[in-house]
Amino acid sequence: MACVKNPEESVNVNANDCSLIVEKPLKMVAGSFYIPKNNGFPNPQGEDSHFICLEKQTIGVADGVGGWHEKGIDAGEFARNLMTNTVKALEKQPKGHIALKKVLNEAFIATNDQGSSTACILTLQDDSARAINVGDSGFMLIRNGTEELYKSPVQQAYFNCPYQLGKSINCQNPSVAQMFIQKINSGDVIIAGTDGLFDNMFLEQIRDLAKEGIKEGKDPTQVAWSIAEHAYYISTDRKAHTPVSKAASMSGRPCIGGKADDITVIVAYITDDI
Repeated sequence: MACVKNPEESVNVNANDCSLIVEKPLKMVAGSFYIPKNNGFPNPQGEDSHFICLEKQTIGVADGVGGWHEKGIDAGEFARNLMTNTVKALEKQPKGHIALKKVLNEAFIATNDQGSSTACILTLQDDSARAINVGDSGFMLIRNGTEELYKSPVQQAYFNCPYQLGKSINCQNPSVAQMFIQKINSGDVIIAGTDGLFDNMFLEQIRDLAKEGIKEGKDPTQVAWSIAEHAYYISTDRKAHTPVSKAASMSGRPCIGGKADDITVIVAYITDDI
């Protein structure tokens, strides 16, 4: 009897009993939550931006570099337009075969605002998560059923000076971006965020909150809200031990407490429940 392969599923044949092991295609189900920093203005937009494009199974975050504020420039405008242009570039790409370098480069070329921004874009391709990152935004991967964690490394010239995309002389372009490929399985969780998240919460804290939310049956948006809210409260705690205070001490600038900042959290569940 012939075994017919469904083109949308991968099939392994056990030579001993001819039983079939069907590996279902994976998909990403995502939600987000954003808390802009209170800068004293009504209805602040903040300097972060993000998107979720489930059609292309791609997510992205950007953080406008706040130093531009001293020059009267809203770096959030650069970040927002960079993400808008990223989505436009994504629309030209085939689902499951997103050329991340090309997408980021096209978005960068199309963004002509003053200012600069970090950026992290992640897409699902077959059984892997593929990401491109510039600066200190990033993503983490929580393995299903384990305590294992992966976090994309920070790109920075020195403490609190991340690599940043921009058109001015002291900024970088997409050629400096780092690429990442991580194999994933159903039940894994991906969390992308800006430094407002990762400066205020250790990875283990984020993992534990995510696992707690999943156990309680929360959807990705609800889990993102829980994590963002927790990061916000830590950011207001002047006595908290945080990743940013640890990094500051290691750079010779001892301090304690959280860091007031815009906080963006995207939570993505990896599932084969199509």
